[in-house]
Amino acid sequence: MNTFTLHLFAADRCERIEDVASFVGEDKSGSFGLLARHDRFMTALTFGLARLLLADGSREYLALPSGLLYFIDNELRISTRRYLRDTNAENLAEILSREMLEEEQALNETRHKLHRLEAEMLRRLAQLGMD
Repeated sequence: MNTFTLHLFAADRCERIEDVASFVGEDKSGSFGLLARHDRFMTALTFGLARLLLADGSREYLALPSGLLYFIDNELRISTRRYLRDTNAENLAEILSREMLEEEQALNETRHKLHRLEAEMLRRLAQLGMD
């Protein structure tokens, strides 16, 4: 069986996965697949789950917020802010749901702080204008 190597690059870690038989991901045009010896290929991945089939028949899943995919010389390189990797897609769905909720809460908190900062700046500017 022909295989290729996958290199995952994120802000906090890098991984190398050998003996990948196929990769299925998604970009703006839809779902696509890559096999060993594919021609040079580059695309921007969208938010979602990608599937890997390894030479031993096992499957793995990658949850990606987005990323840049580049396939050249039988090596697939994916650069992303972060990713999650698991053999169980349901586990990834649970983790993603939890992390998305935490991120949304943090984002709301940041927005609230920015509104308070803006209000304080306007108050101080008004005070300066009165002096």
